[in-house]
This record gives sequence, C-alpha cells and structure tokens, in this order.
Amino acid sequence: MGSKEIYCSTCKKKLGRYNEKYFSDDRLNAIIANNHTQCIREGHNVIILRP
Repeated sequence: MGSKEIYCSTCKKKLGRYNEKYFSDDRLNAIIANNHTQCIREGHNVIILRP
C-alpha cells in the first residue's frame, strides 16, 4: 500500500508520512489544520505529496 507525505515547500521539510489505507485526503487536511498550524500561520505552503 502506498503512502502520502505532508510537506512544507517553504521550509523544504517533511512534516509526516501517512499510509493511504488509513488516512484519506480529508483526514490529512484535518491533521494539517490541527498539528501544523504554525507553518500555516507563518505563511508557508503546506502540501500533500504522493512519493
């Protein structure tokens, strides 16, 4: 099964890697909203990638 990454393109850092079987795009967006608000507040571009 594949995985998806939450990536900050401004910092060029991986913020997390999640299994597609357990985490949908909606769930990943909720994780970004709850756990990575500091990057968003600073104006960084946080995206979901599929490596």
